[in-house]
Amino acid sequence: MSAVVLKRPETLTDESLSSLAAPRPLTSLISSRSFQTSAISRDIDTAAKFIGAGAATVGVAGSGAGIGTVFGSLIIGYARNPSLKQQLFSYAILGFALSEAMGLFCLMVAFLILFAM
Repeated sequence: MSAVVLKRPETLTDESLSSLAAPRPLTSLISSRSFQTSAISRDIDTAAKFIGAGAATVGVAGSGAGIGTVFGSLIIGYARNPSLKQQLFSYAILGFALSEAMGLFCLMVAFLILFAM
């Protein structure tokens, strides 16, 4: 704020009033503005966090579907050729681990969105 605005009304002259109406450079206006957050913008940010976390947890459902597919394929493969039981089971465990890891990564991203941002 300039000193002219802070002066008492009885000390203002025509000269000081003309300086109030004089255009100020744009750079001084930009530098004097400050960032203010309101309750509405905080609510929008919170809603965006919840939407992002919900979208990130959709991957957990994909992980569940992947695990079901892996073990369903294990049962079908074992029914077709029981002599490959050990090899099929090791492949199924590997598929389970990879599917579960993707689900856990999605869950981790959801928690990061909620609590770290």
